[in-house]
Amino acid sequence: MKQNFLDVAILTEDRYVHVSQPDWYVGNILREEGLLAQHLTARGLSCRRISWADPTFDWSSVRVCVFRSTWDYFERFREFSAWMERIATVTRFINSAELIRWNWNKKYLLELNHQGIPIPKTILFSQGEKPALRENMKQQGWQQAIFKPVISGAGRHTYLLQENQIESLEPRLHQLLETEDFLLQEFLSGILEVGEISLIVIDGEYTHAVRKIGKPGDFRVHDDHGGSVHPYQATPEEKAWAEKIVQACPEIPLYARVDLVRDQLDNLKLMELELIEPELFFRFHEPAAEKLAIHIYQKIQQCHWSP
Repeated sequence: MKQNFLDVAILTEDRYVHVSQPDWYVGNILREEGLLAQHLTARGLSCRRISWADPTFDWSSVRVCVFRSTWDYFERFREFSAWMERIATVTRFINSAELIRWNWNKKYLLELNHQGIPIPKTILFSQGEKPALRENMKQQGWQQAIFKPVISGAGRHTYLLQENQIESLEPRLHQLLETEDFLLQEFLSGILEVGEISLIVIDGEYTHAVRKIGKPGDFRVHDDHGGSVHPYQATPEEKAWAEKIVQACPEIPLYARVDLVRDQLDNLKLMELELIEPELFFRFHEPAAEKLAIHIYQKIQQCHWSP
């Protein structure tokens, strides 16, 4: 039976649906997705938070699906990618399916680097390789490096390699390489000292920024790993840089988060360009949620999308 018509599905995952007593972490999710829903509703659009993995939902009954807190997609990647291919035939995605396919593999960083976007120095290892990590780091002149999967998030299988740990970690890292591709990336110590700057860009224009700082002794800045998030006033250089990076995408995303760090010479480097399900920190700047809702509304109207 066809379900009631729905304008916008705000995509989340099973863990964040029907939460009776949310902790601070889930509370932030509900608050930010609630802000987006509030501004969509104010423009006459019906919307509902739905888990992407809900087996009972009729996806052909919704105009557009907006990815928000699908934070298990990289842990269930085969299932998620198959779901996306199937659902893309009956509805539309924001950001687009084409852009998401491009962004879910961190090899996009190398593509952007070829277009002149500076990133930390990076080596790609393909599935099945057994690289001599110490030799690779020595050749690059690195004393520390980050080892992470090309498809990942929230610090999954991500390691900080230091000279005195390489031999002890190498068997584990070779084991991980048996099943997926990985990047070995220069570690920029500035992330420990001043953190990572996340700039939010809606429809190609900067809206706001935050600074993410890891807990003492941890290189990961994610708040679910003990990091903290703070409002941040981006410089004109940082704003322009974020917009430039978004312009370099295969198409202009409706929303993006540009994560930047500075190297030892104070030069900006792109750490990640998040186009799938980035936290957009609307709680620090609600007008950005309204701006995204306006652009979603305009997209639906201009394209005459209907189930």
